[in-house]
Amino acid sequence: MDDLAHDWSSHWTLDPSVRFLNHGSFGAVMAEVQEYQQDFRERLEREPVDFLLRQVPKAFEEARASLAEFLNADPAGLVFVRNATDGVNAVLRSLRFEPGDEFVCTNHGYNACNNVLEFVAERWGGKVIRAEIPFPIQGPEAMIDSILGALTPKTRLVLIDHVTSPTGLVFPVESLVPTLRERGILTLVDGAHSPGMLPLDLDALGADFYVGNGHKWLCAPKTVGFLHVAARFRDVIVPTTISHGANSPRPGFSRLQDQFDWPGTVDPSPILCLPHAMEQLERLLPGGWASIYRRNRALALQGRRLLCATLAIDEPSPESMIGFLAAVPLPPAPPEFQPGPFEPDPLHKALWERHRVEVPVFHYPGNPPRLLRISAHLHNGLADYEALAAALVAEGLGVGV
Repeated sequence: MDDLAHDWSSHWTLDPSVRFLNHGSFGAVMAEVQEYQQDFRERLEREPVDFLLRQVPKAFEEARASLAEFLNADPAGLVFVRNATDGVNAVLRSLRFEPGDEFVCTNHGYNACNNVLEFVAERWGGKVIRAEIPFPIQGPEAMIDSILGALTPKTRLVLIDHVTSPTGLVFPVESLVPTLRERGILTLVDGAHSPGMLPLDLDALGADFYVGNGHKWLCAPKTVGFLHVAARFRDVIVPTTISHGANSPRPGFSRLQDQFDWPGTVDPSPILCLPHAMEQLERLLPGGWASIYRRNRALALQGRRLLCATLAIDEPSPESMIGFLAAVPLPPAPPEFQPGPFEPDPLHKALWERHRVEVPVFHYPGNPPRLLRISAHLHNGLADYEALAAALVAEGLGVGV
């Protein structure tokens, strides 16, 4: 079977009139998982007390065990959060710092998470240092050199993306984390895009803190993410919502788990659906996750080659730094446009309104400042990228192929 030609889109309920090339932002839940979640919701409303107090605890632990196995992570250090940004908040707002401490992030970092770092630095009288990593980029060494070059004797913590959001690059955190540990610097890895895109081994990685999402490449319902905490910090980190677990220890659970597992009355169905979502994806391809990793990455690379040919530009990063996302530089936006996190670029609007292509156009603090980012999941095929390339030509960008 030709994996790039095969069509799995029937497993999603995405609008067939739209070329959906932005799975990376909010994900998309498979139809089978939506049905599975609805069953949980019906059980919740049929008898809320029975469901939340008697049925959920066992299912919750099964979900944690399933995720821990998938991540190769110690379950005692693994807790669920709403999303990766929630996990970053929990970590940074739990730790104690000193005036003058420095925190390092990058110009490829996720705006929301960098905002948390700025907030915490201001609270403690510290300073955020932004490592300037080039894009286009020659290779992962440029990223490592930029991070290490931003360190000083005052550096306490580095916030680093495993997969960058605006530029879609896979950063070599496996090489960076041990180096920072040797220097006594804490590592907080934003792995929002990593689960389901990259094979993960969190115990081997050894980061102090690692956050990730279940709603992106694992295709679980929204509001399921995770935080993994190294053993020495499990009595330190508390959730953004303090609840009953602060003074209600349970036999067999870590203090970290007690603190995070019950934030109050919430719908737990996204968490309970996560193992099912992972199982459904794994079953779609012979070879399971290894085949998914290989197929989606090959499609992202093929889509990027087509776009670079259309735009008559060189590929902006080596293939070794690409997962299921790929970004390409664009000419500058009209001078009157003022970019913001909730203000779509004019090209983004044009591609959606005139061509029914859903793909993000990002502005980030680098040169070039304007990027188009594609995603590749099993519901995508080469025809999606061909439609995007034709739309770019129609909008006056590119030369066609």
